[in-house]
Amino acid sequence: MTLPQPRVLQKLEGAPWEIDPYLKTGGYEAWRKCLKELTPNDIVGEIKKAGLRGRGGAGFPTGTKWDKVLNHRVQERYFVCNAGEHEPGTFKDRHLLKHIPHQLIEGCLIASRTVNAKASYIYVNHEYAEEEANLRKAIAQARERGLLGKNILGTGVDLDLEVYSGHGSYVAGEETAMLESMQGRPAMPRQKPPFYPTDFGLYGKPTLVNNVETLCNIPLILKNGAAWFTQVGTEKCPGTMLFSLSGSVNRPGVYEMPMGVTIRDLIETCGGGVPNGRKIKAVFPGGPAFSMVTADQLDLPMDFDSLKKAGTGLGSAGTIVIDDATCMVAATLKYSNFFKNESCGQCPPCRMGTINLATLMDKIERGEGSQKDLDSLLQLCGFVKGTGYCTLITGAAVLVQSSLRLFQHEFEEHIRLQRCPFQPVRTGAGASA
Repeated sequence: MTLPQPRVLQKLEGAPWEIDPYLKTGGYEAWRKCLKELTPNDIVGEIKKAGLRGRGGAGFPTGTKWDKVLNHRVQERYFVCNAGEHEPGTFKDRHLLKHIPHQLIEGCLIASRTVNAKASYIYVNHEYAEEEANLRKAIAQARERGLLGKNILGTGVDLDLEVYSGHGSYVAGEETAMLESMQGRPAMPRQKPPFYPTDFGLYGKPTLVNNVETLCNIPLILKNGAAWFTQVGTEKCPGTMLFSLSGSVNRPGVYEMPMGVTIRDLIETCGGGVPNGRKIKAVFPGGPAFSMVTADQLDLPMDFDSLKKAGTGLGSAGTIVIDDATCMVAATLKYSNFFKNESCGQCPPCRMGTINLATLMDKIERGEGSQKDLDSLLQLCGFVKGTGYCTLITGAAVLVQSSLRLFQHEFEEHIRLQRCPFQPVRTGAGASA
């Protein structure tokens, strides 16, 4: 499958922060147009026409979000790029930060200018040291060329970008928790409604929050036009998506493919199939917070609407492949422990629910579980799903429900054998045969 070039992942010469290679490919042309030709309504109109949907997980229409902040009755507004990527199996934003920081900078400048933000920030995962360094160098070069700062390109426009080194937790990537941490408070999500950032964000003011990949699409859409953007993808999910492919594949990595590519094409064409001749047991299309699909569902299209209809989700496209040599109880336990450790503890159903889910999963994996524990798992999932200020506890519940629904026989085998059937039987002193 081939794509019209260039798309989001442009290959540039030289060090990533060097501005000249980016300028040679038409970099900052869209920014110049936004400064000198296009009105904010023109920009929002083109993004709406392109049908761009947020690439951070929710798939919300980008133009609609921008329009809401642009036309908000409160005139003091802010812009924040969310690069606090912590989702297991998702590393596309890291790739973009590392390799094409100028494209992100240009997208941020356009977004900030469009909504007339008082101040603009890029919130970066604190673990991304090299990526943050590249970004800071790129911002410095853009400033030297007069592309941001005071009196940009002689237009009288003042606009700067501040890099904020983020909080080191998974939940801090949730937009309201991120905004809380930026104000010096604990990184804890706020209840939605009423605290949607477009109405009540940074400093209690309307705030435009966009994901890295979403913003990297903006300069290309404005430079090439909405019709160019919609050449690939589906009618309701146009454009491409960056898929973070990991797990049991021969070539893990970040792959740009049209929205609607099948899971099979992604794994076989991009990932080179499963290693060692193993078969696929399950796939997380959008990471462990969404239901798994099995080997008979590999022809599902990878777009927001198709996966939702199938009972799962695309999220930020962190696609994790699991082969038939993997114990699903152990795999579920691994992610259950992740959710337990990353809960901020603000909401009691999440704080206690994640602990209890992980405890029961551990008991079953160790061969000490019973049928009553399986019943308790499902009952607990039903209690906690949909509660809490963010989706962490729902993701933890969906993970366990999905695993039990699809691989109940493996859970029952752990109980019957009183051990994990995927582990070798220990023999000798102190071990049971």
